[in-house]
This record gives sequence, structure tokens and C-alpha cells, in this order.
Amino acid sequence: MALDRGRYQRRRIRSKITVWLCWAAAALGLAILGIILATLLFKGVAGLGLNVFTEMTPPPGSNGGLLNAIFGSLIMTVIGVLIGTPIGILAGTYMAEYGRYSKITSVVRFINDILLSAPSIVTGLFIYELLVRPMGHFSAIAGSAALAALVIPTLVRTTENMLLLVPNTLREASSALGLPQSLVIRKVAYKAARAGMITGVLLAVARISGETAPLLFTSLNNQFWSTDLNAPIASLPVVIFQYALSPYEDWQRLAWTGALLITAAVLTMSILARWLGSSRSPQ
Repeated sequence: MALDRGRYQRRRIRSKITVWLCWAAAALGLAILGIILATLLFKGVAGLGLNVFTEMTPPPGSNGGLLNAIFGSLIMTVIGVLIGTPIGILAGTYMAEYGRYSKITSVVRFINDILLSAPSIVTGLFIYELLVRPMGHFSAIAGSAALAALVIPTLVRTTENMLLLVPNTLREASSALGLPQSLVIRKVAYKAARAGMITGVLLAVARISGETAPLLFTSLNNQFWSTDLNAPIASLPVVIFQYALSPYEDWQRLAWTGALLITAAVLTMSILARWLGSSRSPQ
């Protein structure tokens, strides 16, 4: 009895130490995140004004804004998501619904995991060789393709995982009613996994919103307003990268403001989409 009591006390002490270490690690992470957000808010708000949304990126020593960079980022992000989302969702659907026990699914999952962990600059170099060099110039099309290539692996993984969480009993009950598998997937599996799939899209948007390296090799930059998708175009990540490294205070202030805009947009979309997904999920 004494031996069991001593062993119990040692385990209880180790358990308490582990719990406190977990709390300390969580508190440290939250503190670092809070410092980053506070610094971003403090320095980003200083340059925030109407001119940021109405004027073009300025030369050094002049007043200006980020209108062309905001427009370019929105265009390439939207196109990249529109291209990558159907491909990622369909690939994840095949892996979870049709080829769950297929050997090709294991191969695709392995390659997808490699793409998830690969540096984004590798994707930029790939699109550069695939599109930019044959075209002979940088363009918004190439930038959108690079962002789409980053969207696909994220959506493949999240779609597969979310569909695998749907109980097979739901599929079996629907099939027992005579529904074909395509309708079972669309009306039952997708509906049950909708919140998770929306979150996957948001994760993909959050990932590509701040990517700089792929755009340096594909869309480059443009100091002027441009709606030509076959020409270089400005983007917030590239402008932030260039302005943050510059010795000019006005450019550095715009870089902080641009970083604040990206962060605020991603957080807002995440909150709204999570609320939308949870409110429409089946009860």
C-alpha cells in the first residue's frame, strides 16, 4: 500500500508539472502573438488614412497610398482561389469518397504532403519556368497561377480530412434510400463537412494573402494602376517587402499599414466564415 501510495504521489506531481508547463507554453505563445499584434496595430494605424485607399504607391518623399497594390492583391487572390478551390475540393473528394482504399490515393496524399511543406519560393520558380519564361514577361496571370498552386494542397488535405470525419452511417442511410453516390456526396457528405471545408478555404486564403516570394518571380510589381492581367501588377506583399527594406520613413509607414490591412482582412474573413459555417451546419 505504501509503495502504491508513493507511486501515485509521484505520478500526480509529474502530472501537475506537465499541466503547468503546458499553461506556461500557451501563455508564452499568446504573449508573443499579443506583442506582434500590438506592434502591428500601433505602427500600422499611424499611416492609416483615406489616401491609403485612394492613391497609388508613391515615389520616395511623396504622399501616396496603396490603391494599386490592394487592387492587384485582390485580383490575384480571387483568381487563385477560383482556380485552386475546385481542383482541391474535387481531389480531396476523390481521395475520401471514391479512392479511399486505392493505392493511387496514398501516392497523391504523399505528394500533397510534400507540396504542403515545400517553400513557396519553389512554387514561384516552377511557375516562372512554366509561364513567365515562355511568355517573356511577368504578369498577373502568372501570379494567380502561383497562388492557385499554393491553394490546392491545403484544400486537398482539409477536404479529405473533413469528409473522412463524416460518419459512414449517414452515407449508408442515404444509399439505402436509393440515392446515387454523387448525390450522397453533395447532399449529405458536403453538408455535414461544410464548416470544415469553409475553414479550409479560409486557411488557403490566409496562406496566399501574405505570400511574397512566388509573386516576385511571377507578377513582380507595378508602381502604377493596371488592370491588364497580361502585364506586371502591384501586390501588397511585394510592396510591403520592398517598402519595409527601404531607408525612407514614409515607405516604411506604408509597409506597416499594408501589413495591418492584410492581417485585418484575414481575421475578419475567418471570423465571418466560421460564424457562417457554424450557423448553417446541420443540427
